[in-house]
Amino acid sequence: MAQPAVTRERLFALREAIAKLEGKPAPALAAAESEALADKGTPAKNKGVLRLPLGIPALDEAIDGGLPLDGITEVRSGHLREAGAGSGFALALAAMLQRQTEESPNASLPILWIADMVSTLEAGAPYAIGLRDFGLKPEKFFYASPRKLEDALWLAEAAVESGVFPATILEIRGNPKRFGLTESRRLSLRAKAVQRPLFLLRQAGVEEASSAYFRFLAAPAPARVRHLPDGTNLDGSIGNPVFHLTLEKSRNPAPLSFLLEWNPHDRRFFAVSQSVDPCLPDERAAHLGTPISASSNRPDRKKEMGALLAFARTS
Repeated sequence: MAQPAVTRERLFALREAIAKLEGKPAPALAAAESEALADKGTPAKNKGVLRLPLGIPALDEAIDGGLPLDGITEVRSGHLREAGAGSGFALALAAMLQRQTEESPNASLPILWIADMVSTLEAGAPYAIGLRDFGLKPEKFFYASPRKLEDALWLAEAAVESGVFPATILEIRGNPKRFGLTESRRLSLRAKAVQRPLFLLRQAGVEEASSAYFRFLAAPAPARVRHLPDGTNLDGSIGNPVFHLTLEKSRNPAPLSFLLEWNPHDRRFFAVSQSVDPCLPDERAAHLGTPISASSNRPDRKKEMGALLAFARTS
């Protein structure tokens, strides 16, 4: 059903007022609205261009065919010790996007990673050789670490609005008050207007309201052994990284969990069965030899308490 002319005029006026408050030119919003109305009749064709499928049928179905390339996708780690899992998954998404754009006019454009100083001090910075081994091209990868979170947010907003970078990664630590729903909404509007993705990497953060289409909780998982060219396994080796992903924010009524293995050579994910390696790291002994004897000078272990009965006081 077509919108009445008065309703549409009020909607455009409201969008222009919001644009003035946010410092965004109104013509960009009007153009984006006109393009959205024109594309409403053929959503499947246009949405396919602005999606990044992960290659896992069950996961792609849960995220409506792929991650949006005109909005925000949030990746968070529950603890700071798991920052490598969050960073690794975000870098894997960047590598897949580089592979997808190799034959497009944006093939020579770099990926931009923006990290505030606090997250950099705790989680570290990307390493060029490691990026190459992970499937990325270091010569097409820019890294910035502003001293203040406000500078990082300003740089992310300017980078997305420029439309120069195929993808922008914004890394922050925790849930700072200076980055809330309002700032997230501003970044989402910028990404929607220029059709560029923003990957929000939240290290050691909790769930909170944001303008992200989807939110993943990334945690490390046991890696499988490395496969040799003849089809055998190399005992005692460590294979490709495996991520335990939980889709926390989506249209699904309940969170979904997946185990995905990242292949940096093919730059794609592979599904890992839960029954491949039933022994989790905490269920395997770190030292398989003879256990070390206890020290003779240490205090005795605390004895387990037996059953206690409550009696009434006699005095």
